[in-house]
Amino acid sequence: MTTTDSYAAYIASLPRILAGAAALFRDTEGRVLLVEPNYREGWALPGGTVESDDGETPRQGARRETLEEIGLDRPMGRLLTVDWVHGTDRPPVVAYVYDGGVLTDADLAAITLQEEELLSWRLVPREQIPGHLAGALGRRVLIALDAVTDGSGPVELENGHRVG
Repeated sequence: MTTTDSYAAYIASLPRILAGAAALFRDTEGRVLLVEPNYREGWALPGGTVESDDGETPRQGARRETLEEIGLDRPMGRLLTVDWVHGTDRPPVVAYVYDGGVLTDADLAAITLQEEELLSWRLVPREQIPGHLAGALGRRVLIALDAVTDGSGPVELENGHRVG
């Protein structure tokens, strides 16, 4: 076996890890923009899976997904959270949340939903986040909101809980 074959076998033996990236958008009142997917129950931030086969970075993935899902092409701000989310019926996910910034009334009026994936969108006040986003995702978004407010971050999380 050559060194190249050994290295390829080693790489193939490593665990598979998925990466997702999302944008945290707020309006001028501080409400968070959530989208309602049509392929699963519940709500989410605009975002999705990073397409690593194309060499896409998490930041690029968040911007691409935002453009695809809600029609807004905006550069991502600073990284707010990185969350390691264990999987039971899928590989673990490393979920990145970027600051999408504050949306103006004109931005909100320009939102165009990707009908193949989304049913609707809404602006949700902080106190209603846990009712729309369960578990790790809800905790992740609340911590990301704190990071925007207090200037901290990026915050390292495991299953939506602070670590380190």
